[in-house]
Amino acid sequence: MTSTVPTAVHDEQHTEARTEPPITMFGPDFPFAYDDYLAHPAGLGQVPATEHGTEVAVVGGGLSGIVAAYELMKMGLKPVVYEADQIGGRLRTARFDGCDPELTAEMGAMRFPPSSTAFWHYANLVDLETRPFPNPLAPDTPSTVVDLKGESHYARTLEDLPDVYRQVMEAWNACLEEGADFSDMQKAIRTRDVPRIREIWSRLVEKLDNQTFYGFLCDSPAFSSFRHREIFGQVGFGTGGWDTDFPNSILEILRVVYTGADDDHRGIVGGSQQLPLRLWEREPAKLVHWPLGTSLKSLHGGEPRPAVTRLHRTAGNRITVTDATGDVRTYRAAIFTAQSWMLLSKIDCDDELFPIDHWTAIERTHYMESSKLFVPVDRPFWLDKDERTGRDVMSMTLTDRMTRGTYLLDNGPDRPAVICLSYTWCDDSLKWLPLSPQERLEVMLKSLREIYPNVDIRKHIIGNPVTVSWENEPYFMGAFKANLPGHYRYQRRLFTHFVQDRLPEDKRGLFLAGDDISWTAGWAEGAVQTALNAVWGVMRHLGGATDPANPGPGDVYDEIAPVELPED
Repeated sequence: MTSTVPTAVHDEQHTEARTEPPITMFGPDFPFAYDDYLAHPAGLGQVPATEHGTEVAVVGGGLSGIVAAYELMKMGLKPVVYEADQIGGRLRTARFDGCDPELTAEMGAMRFPPSSTAFWHYANLVDLETRPFPNPLAPDTPSTVVDLKGESHYARTLEDLPDVYRQVMEAWNACLEEGADFSDMQKAIRTRDVPRIREIWSRLVEKLDNQTFYGFLCDSPAFSSFRHREIFGQVGFGTGGWDTDFPNSILEILRVVYTGADDDHRGIVGGSQQLPLRLWEREPAKLVHWPLGTSLKSLHGGEPRPAVTRLHRTAGNRITVTDATGDVRTYRAAIFTAQSWMLLSKIDCDDELFPIDHWTAIERTHYMESSKLFVPVDRPFWLDKDERTGRDVMSMTLTDRMTRGTYLLDNGPDRPAVICLSYTWCDDSLKWLPLSPQERLEVMLKSLREIYPNVDIRKHIIGNPVTVSWENEPYFMGAFKANLPGHYRYQRRLFTHFVQDRLPEDKRGLFLAGDDISWTAGWAEGAVQTALNAVWGVMRHLGGATDPANPGPGDVYDEIAPVELPED
């Protein structure tokens, strides 16, 4: 799912860079080419024939869990997926009661960048249809309204906004160049120059691990103006305002802007939850041990196992899993892909599952809150023209009012459409938490009426709203991880946990995955990459190996391991 972080606005220099190799979200912490690994004809590796059919527990049926299970199945292992709620996790697509089923609301992940190359490997595998996502000022967004301090500005491009917005854009670009070697790092990532990536990033990690996003801005002469910082936080460019990220580590922000994660987003027609659901049902044409026609669904008799209630180690260094029905099963290997805080509250765990420093890292994980509310409408009325001005009567809207971001999702002329009336994070999300869906709707309509006094949104609504506050979801307790300053060491422990050769034998066999374990939390790409790491770990744990022509992430670990900061 997407995070609330900024992208450098492309000037002529950056436009020229688009003729170079594409950016991919494979760095800078762990510059492993997951897209090449997935595309190689040798496959991801194999386990000994004696292990074929061995059961491996996969806790969590979100994207990370389903990708991991799918690849384990292809190797000839038998994944056993446990899911407390519904397949998809934070790839959750809702529909509106009584409305056209083609109308969808993306409660979690809703926009995906081209740089998510491992994610797109699977999206293309299951033939998902996509279209441009209507971010503010994006080429395919008909118009954008920026409303700050009671003053609204209508724009189709950045040039239509007052000059102060161009100044803010230039300040952000200068801040990145001066403080983070932005162009050099992007060039290194495009060309997959691992030594150069590591050279730049090693220095920045040591320098910036204790720095907040806001502190990074304040340290830049380009952002000496409080007004510029305020506008940047409330509006920004790309996906919207980013002041809710200001307390977070600047390293989190740099990971996203370096890898183009906030650029050129696409939405999935019919909803993102189709990806894990289609992988669940897919019958691979090439798999080991299992007969053709085998799918994850068929291996499970149609449904995953229910919620896990207990995880503990038993004799022989096995992982024993108890589920909500009381069923107890023991495995030689398991992958945990659910939100890590589940290990602290919802699931009864013993201390022996992980080394103590990994428990500390799990406890210190910082999650962002996030909320959305969608309504179905009769048609894309926002494309009607105001007779007085000739402008669209309503636009994609960025504001400092309660709604913060409003997105208009068009399914074609005169066809029912959807409005995301509000998408918020952190404190802005907590403001909605006590309100019912109908109360939220009323506050949102009131806020938007102040911006569009001549537009009656209510008369176009054709169904009840659907809403989510991820911090209130019992199996999530937050939307996505976002490291605070000083959290780099904790994240390193969690991400690198899949390489277990250096762990005591009694701490091996349970592997962590999921986007909150990744370096790019909030992005589906991180869920996929950590799933592939865990699959490599399970394969290695069971005596398997990769083909020498296609080494996996653990095979090249020593060459590309994340920077290790001193623990003193």
